[in-house]
Amino acid sequence: MKSKQLTPQKLIPYFSYQYGDIYLGDSQQLLQSVESSSVNLILTSPPFALTRKKEYGNESASKYIEWFLPFAYEFQRILTADGSLVLELGGAYLPGLPVRSIYQYELLVKLCNDVGLYLAQEFYHYNSARLPAPAEWVNIRRIRVKDAVNVVWWLSKTPYPKADNRKVLKPYSDSMQLLLQKGYKPKKRPSGHKISTHFSKNNNGAIPPNLLEIANTESNSAYLRCCKAKNIKPHPARFPESFVEFFVNFLTDEGDMVLDPFAGSNTTGKVAEKLKRRWMSFEINEVYIKSSQCRFADAR
Repeated sequence: MKSKQLTPQKLIPYFSYQYGDIYLGDSQQLLQSVESSSVNLILTSPPFALTRKKEYGNESASKYIEWFLPFAYEFQRILTADGSLVLELGGAYLPGLPVRSIYQYELLVKLCNDVGLYLAQEFYHYNSARLPAPAEWVNIRRIRVKDAVNVVWWLSKTPYPKADNRKVLKPYSDSMQLLLQKGYKPKKRPSGHKISTHFSKNNNGAIPPNLLEIANTESNSAYLRCCKAKNIKPHPARFPESFVEFFVNFLTDEGDMVLDPFAGSNTTGKVAEKLKRRWMSFEINEVYIKSSQCRFADAR
């Protein structure tokens, strides 16, 4: 039996699962049907402001903020008081020049100053497997190094969004495990920091940093194999599941509502389904929605 959930009014899901639904359409219009203060987490990676146009559609850096702000005001409206917006954005070079656009930072200022959101914390998604680009500056002229980090803005409706880092602890390093076994004598470090007896307490894991090292090396996943078998074009830019899992676990509880307004292959919906969060996903491209069924091949 499908769990009760808040869904866009008068809209019919394209596909439905136990905990959530995916809808076909322009998310700017679909968002207007979502109830105010009903979504605990908006987790998304919208089309980046890249110099070259991609098949999934993207705005130029010069127009990006104007394009994005109408979505942002809707995000602010539908978030719960303790809700979060997690926004991953890739970088871009200015056309024809070996210098970077600052559109991500200009957007961040607008989101805080104009939309009224708070920057809870900045994260960085490090993908060690990313290919060197752009070729002109990195491979040919050799005057830049490859870009391997996307910024991730964790924004909130109030200064105190729901969050619990105990849900995303990392395994202790070998040196920390040894310290826990042998004990630690409290003392002042050369840096001036004073380490107390609490440092040697076993908390069942280390608090993760805001650098998320998650390689996106998917090449023969169940999703891609399913798309190939069904002769469906897969989405070319896919969220790693572990990236979504980190923020869903960190910022929500079971039964909370998670929304991805730029769903793509719907990794967010799949992870939310697995973690028993209610969810909604919006996607404007019907082919990508059809391919997203492959995320749920084992869920029906």
